[in-house]
Amino acid sequence: MENLGYYNGKFGLLEEMQVPMLDRVCYFGDGVYDATCAHNHVIYSLEEHIDRFFNSARLLDINIPHTKEELSEILKEMVKKVDSGDQFVYWQATRGTAIRNHAFGDKNFQANIWIMLTPTEKANTYKKIKLITEKDTRFYHCNIKTLNLIPSVMASEKARAMGVDETVFYRDGGRVTECAHSNVSILKDGVFRTAPTDCLILPGIARKHLLAACEKLGIPVDETPFHLDDLMAADEVIVSSSSCFCLQATQIDGKPVGGKAPELLASLQKLLTDHFEAYCKA
Repeated sequence: MENLGYYNGKFGLLEEMQVPMLDRVCYFGDGVYDATCAHNHVIYSLEEHIDRFFNSARLLDINIPHTKEELSEILKEMVKKVDSGDQFVYWQATRGTAIRNHAFGDKNFQANIWIMLTPTEKANTYKKIKLITEKDTRFYHCNIKTLNLIPSVMASEKARAMGVDETVFYRDGGRVTECAHSNVSILKDGVFRTAPTDCLILPGIARKHLLAACEKLGIPVDETPFHLDDLMAADEVIVSSSSCFCLQATQIDGKPVGGKAPELLASLQKLLTDHFEAYCKA
């Protein structure tokens, strides 16, 4: 099968799947999601993504109708049904199905589970990318992987229209938070700097792997806020996500950045890509 969809136990081609009009996602974006990639039909870092997914659901009082182990097994079995071994693996839980009402009241709602699998190219973490910056107007729950993504959608579209790869968000005072759909970190004077995991950023799994790689390589880590001036003056600017683990940014807002610590960056990239290949070994 080329791609595969799932809704509350029903399987089918994505183009043929249908969902109820009264699913609360249709009116409020009332749900959470997570995503990663599969290689050789093995889902990368599945346990960590499942943990984050259940944590997001807990923070919004969404009742997942499966245990972590049950949902993991559903995902593993679905991945085997898709022809391509390299897939984008996406799943979400919406609060449930009911007549439109802002207040959900009954916390015994049973969540609706959606899964979407599509073929994708294997991650290329050595790709060089260009960025733009934009004021971060999102709300203060960015640590929850919620379906409310309009600011990120608009920022991503702006980046596409400008011929660049990603948008870096910043708050008042110039504090850098994260990108539209990834985390951003920097290397400066041999130190890896990344935003703290407060309510302004999503605790990225790739970010977590970067921190582990820094520990293995003996690279000091600073998890305190940094700002636009720090971003522009960084030795290297790194964008990380579950599909591209450690991308080097070479331009921000049309100005060249980074390129001053290539060996340190390359050591991180190699460690992360080696880990991915070992984890997803056929």
